[in-house]
Amino acid sequence: MKRTIFALTLAGTVAGLAPPAPAVAAEQETPPRLKWSFAGPFGKYDEAQLQRGFKIYKEVCSACHSIQMLAFRNLADRGGPGFTEAQAAAVAAEYKIKDLDDKGEPTERPGRPADAFPPPFANELAAKAANGGTAPPDMSTLAKARTYQRGFPWFVFDMFTQYQEQGPDYIAALLKGYEEPPKGFQLPSGNHYNKYFPGHNIAMPPPLQAGQVTYDDGAPQTMDQYSQDIAAFLMWAAEPHLVQRKRIGFQVMIFLIVFAGLMYFTKKKVWSAVH
Repeated sequence: MKRTIFALTLAGTVAGLAPPAPAVAAEQETPPRLKWSFAGPFGKYDEAQLQRGFKIYKEVCSACHSIQMLAFRNLADRGGPGFTEAQAAAVAAEYKIKDLDDKGEPTERPGRPADAFPPPFANELAAKAANGGTAPPDMSTLAKARTYQRGFPWFVFDMFTQYQEQGPDYIAALLKGYEEPPKGFQLPSGNHYNKYFPGHNIAMPPPLQAGQVTYDDGAPQTMDQYSQDIAAFLMWAAEPHLVQRKRIGFQVMIFLIVFAGLMYFTKKKVWSAVH
């Protein structure tokens, strides 16, 4: 169903939805660390995975979630999903954009590559009314905003391994973390138990199930695949220039090493006659 609530209210957007209920203490589970193509100093996005993730966003998430910092033209940006400019324009044309005509009157027109993805609701009040009183968050930076505590000593190791994928790991885990509450856990009516969500009490029903989205490239249509594909797409949406940033950083490091070497030999040459 199109309006399956893909409200990735992953870290507190439903906190005020219902008063806290007494519950048996439930241990907070740490999301498993997954392998991502974009991890590490030389990682880059998998175009096929981003295209699959975009398909999930378009068919499921966009019914409730905006992604307003992303423009249609970004789909054709280097280092992204690998759409051509014509494909990005075709995607844009599928959307209706509210605009003004030459007389200043409200009108609708087909989307253009320069347009941002339109929000699913006219305003925040409409979004709240359609989602139990809480507006689904914009997904533009969700993968960078959501994280979890890894604790000591793991956060020390993370500085050396350059582990920065807590957001995608958390999103992928949460989408598969729905289960029956343990005995004694009092769950408010209409809410759901998720072992990875803080407090385990989440208003969002399970948004995905195996076979829900049809892939065109033959990839498995499983929850494992779905959760990783949408998490990767949201990571790209949050940091679309990640590949360029890593490339420039690597070039700067090479420059600094060469420059340091030149400075050393220059100093050695200048001061060689000084005793």
